[in-house]
Amino acid sequence: MAKITENTREEVAAIVRDFFAEECEVDKSRIDDTTNIIKDLDGDSLMFLELIEIFKKKYNLDIELKVIGKYAVKHPVTTIGQLIDMQMLIIEHENRLLDLDNKN
Repeated sequence: MAKITENTREEVAAIVRDFFAEECEVDKSRIDDTTNIIKDLDGDSLMFLELIEIFKKKYNLDIELKVIGKYAVKHPVTTIGQLIDMQMLIIEHENRLLDLDNKN
C-alpha cells in the first residue's frame, strides 16, 4: 500500500492526463475530469491496463488485475475524473479494494 499524501491526487491526475494526451494524440489542455475516455478520446480498456501497470511500478502496488476487474464491473469508469478516483482507491487499498463494497 502506497502512502497517500496531499499531492498524490495531483500526481495521479497529471500522469493520467499526460498518458491519454500522448496515447490519443490530443492536446493535454483538452483533457479534464469530465472528458469521456471513449467518446472524447477514442480510448480503450487496454489503455486502462497500461495505466495500471504504470501505477503498480510507480507506487510499488500489490494488486491483482482480477480484483480491479471485479471492482470495475460494479463501478464502471467513463471519465478521466472517475479513472483518477478509481486509481486513488487502488493505490490506497490495493487487493483490499473489493472490501470497500462490503462496508456499504
